[in-house]
Amino acid sequence: MGSGMRKYIQGDKVIWGVIILLSIFSLLAVYSSTGTLAYKKMGGNTTYYLIRHGVILFASLFIIFVFHLIPYQLYSRLSVILLWASAILLVFTLISGTSINQASRWLTLPGLGFTVQPSDFAKVSLIMYLARQLSLNQEKVKHLKEGYSRLLWPVLLITILILPANLSTALILFTVSLILMFIGRVRFVYLLGTLTATLFVIGIFIGVSLFFKHEGRVTTWKNRVENFIQGEDNAGSYQAVQAKIAVATGGLFGKKPGKSTQRNFLPHPYSDFIYAIIIEEYGLIFGAIPILLAYLFLLYRAGLIVRKSDRTFPAFLTMGLTLLIVFQALVNMGVAVNLFPVTGQTLPFVSMGGSSMLFTSIAFGIILSISRTVENQDIVKEEMIIEENDATFESDH
Repeated sequence: MGSGMRKYIQGDKVIWGVIILLSIFSLLAVYSSTGTLAYKKMGGNTTYYLIRHGVILFASLFIIFVFHLIPYQLYSRLSVILLWASAILLVFTLISGTSINQASRWLTLPGLGFTVQPSDFAKVSLIMYLARQLSLNQEKVKHLKEGYSRLLWPVLLITILILPANLSTALILFTVSLILMFIGRVRFVYLLGTLTATLFVIGIFIGVSLFFKHEGRVTTWKNRVENFIQGEDNAGSYQAVQAKIAVATGGLFGKKPGKSTQRNFLPHPYSDFIYAIIIEEYGLIFGAIPILLAYLFLLYRAGLIVRKSDRTFPAFLTMGLTLLIVFQALVNMGVAVNLFPVTGQTLPFVSMGGSSMLFTSIAFGIILSISRTVENQDIVKEEMIIEENDATFESDH
């Protein structure tokens, strides 16, 4: 990277490398997995979805660039407003959102025809809020009423609003929130009690819903879990079977780019099951492992940023946003290789989709903004040490 570029593109270079790697895989995999769909729906124009996704990907990189230049302190000041705004949007989505597959998750932007998932906005907003509260109340977080209860209620509010339409997202966000609070020195016994009570309430809710033969998302959750448990013996495990075929036939080195056959059989091969397509075409060595390592490297670099940070808010914010991205990626990859039931989670910054790409880009931008600040702090410290050493040398001579 030239000196001119370094002036504008700052922050952790390894994280930038992860973003570029995921972008390359994203373009290649989306082009391959949407070729048949584009041919059928776009009159033979097999590059339609590639061009569309390329525009979204370029816009996402621009968003990362813009957000990585914004001082992270701004997010602390806006966190309360953003939290309440996301809660209002979630309520509005439940009441009159666009429903797809019995789930009201999307809001259609008037005049644009572009749909967004307010849950993506809520995830980032909640992590910002938690990071702020943990940083401001370190002396109170060990107390149940004064500290923990004030952290818990927004987590419960947001996850409960997400839960009816998107169980997996609610569970990921809830889990990351508890981990972040644990990192923020909240007593483990409080978190364990909350987790136990939450699982108990969810169990009762699902049990009552099934007893009264409630149709909708609860039935979908039940079917997915049953399909996962029963495996290939159940006709409903079609998605899992096709994904396993893609993984098995990919082997160590894959079938080579563009030669996937399972893209013609897998539902949503460009989003939910894009990891399976990548393994089929690039194999374990050149596809599965590099992508897994990319997300793990992201988590490792976030840990370095946290260790170097001399303030608590950016440390908590970095770790929270990184855990969101990595957990979602692990769930998506786990579904593709049949470790988890089908969830509908996309692979962050790889799967085709505007809403997910948008808010993943914002998260990447914020993480890079914090790393940029930390790097500048290190440079200032190094300059101060050099000046002190020069002054000492001059005084000695």
